[in-house]
Amino acid sequence: MLNISSNKLEGKVNFENFKSLSMTIPASESKKRVKILLYIFLFLLLFIFLPWTQTIRSKGMVTALRQDHRPQTIQTVIAGRIEQWYVAEGDYVNRGDTLLLISEIKDDYFDPLLLERTLKQVDAKNLSARSYAERVKAQEGQILALKANNSLRIEQAQNRLEMAELQVQSDSIRLEQAKVNFSIGEDQYARAEKLFEEGLRSLTDLEQRRLRFQEVQANLIAAENTLLSSRNEKIAAQIELNAIDNEFRDRLARAEADKFSAMSSQFDAEATATRLENQYSNYEVRTGMRYVLAPQNGYIARALQVGIGETVNEGTQIMSIMPADAQLAVEMYVEPIDLPLVRLGNRVRFIFDGWPAIVFSGWPQISNGTFGGKVVAIDKFTSANNKYRVVVAQDPDDKPWPDGLQIGSAADGIALLNDVPIWYEIWRQLNGFPADYYTAEEKRQARRQ
Repeated sequence: MLNISSNKLEGKVNFENFKSLSMTIPASESKKRVKILLYIFLFLLLFIFLPWTQTIRSKGMVTALRQDHRPQTIQTVIAGRIEQWYVAEGDYVNRGDTLLLISEIKDDYFDPLLLERTLKQVDAKNLSARSYAERVKAQEGQILALKANNSLRIEQAQNRLEMAELQVQSDSIRLEQAKVNFSIGEDQYARAEKLFEEGLRSLTDLEQRRLRFQEVQANLIAAENTLLSSRNEKIAAQIELNAIDNEFRDRLARAEADKFSAMSSQFDAEATATRLENQYSNYEVRTGMRYVLAPQNGYIARALQVGIGETVNEGTQIMSIMPADAQLAVEMYVEPIDLPLVRLGNRVRFIFDGWPAIVFSGWPQISNGTFGGKVVAIDKFTSANNKYRVVVAQDPDDKPWPDGLQIGSAADGIALLNDVPIWYEIWRQLNGFPADYYTAEEKRQARRQ
């Protein structure tokens, strides 16, 4: 009883006659309760010293390990009009299979003989380039002929100049001879005239001497004229020699100008031919792009453009494809505070949607229905959700992942860290401390050092 009344029943009433009251009197039951509490305390004391595996929980989704094995969309390279579908959703296709046919909608490519006519333009320009090349060769031959002819003409003009110089020397000697004869004739005529005045010579002799003096004087004038004519011929030979060189330079310049003009036309024709060849290759490739091909083996997941006759622009998404035989992995996101604890090669346990599991996060050994993985990649920058992406591949040493697992399925990841006592984990969680960064082996190595 609570003994809150001043009128006590103890000693006045026999409680043995009242069974319910006798059960409330402390007796041996109190000892049982103490033992139970003691056992519970001992169990809890032992329990908190049990090993506990620290973990990091994170949500993720199944993806492909290689980026080229992940789902992708197929786009059109050229604008066109959908003419025919060759596949349906869910079909399996091999790389290079034709998926779709589109037709041109740009007027630049409407011509059905576009390739043939472009090829004819290429051939015509190539022939034009060859004709200009032959013209260049002809000009080069003309230049060689001009050089050879010029050498001969220069040699001929030099010979003429030498002949004129020799003629000038010869005429100069004749002039000197005529001058000597003129001096002698003048002296003889003066003596004959003096002798005639003295009566020692006749008038006939005087006239003969006068005739001879006039002949000598005429010879002197003729020699002077001849010398001047020779000098003029020498000057004419020099002028001719210079004219030959100037004429050669002028004709050579014109021939080289024609040659370079032909070369310029040749290069322009070759450039145009190359441009047309490039255009022809572009047309040929564009014609092949009218057929949309499968980029790799996989399954057609969804058609994004469905109508026959529907027009699409460059880069428009036509359909999505799910690559076949993709090696699966899981993308999971961890908090920045937990990133230093995650390392390449760390083991992770997964709970996949659709596969039931019994999980004890601290005792992964007794968990059932989970699948193992290893960390293979860690992003160096945060994603849009301000978390770091971690890629986990299948653990080859653990049981394989389910065959029915598909890309896009949700996965609950449990990254396994250090083994610590339960009391330490409780204390860490209450204080909000992160998990231990160093492993037990690293701690032992640090103590040895």
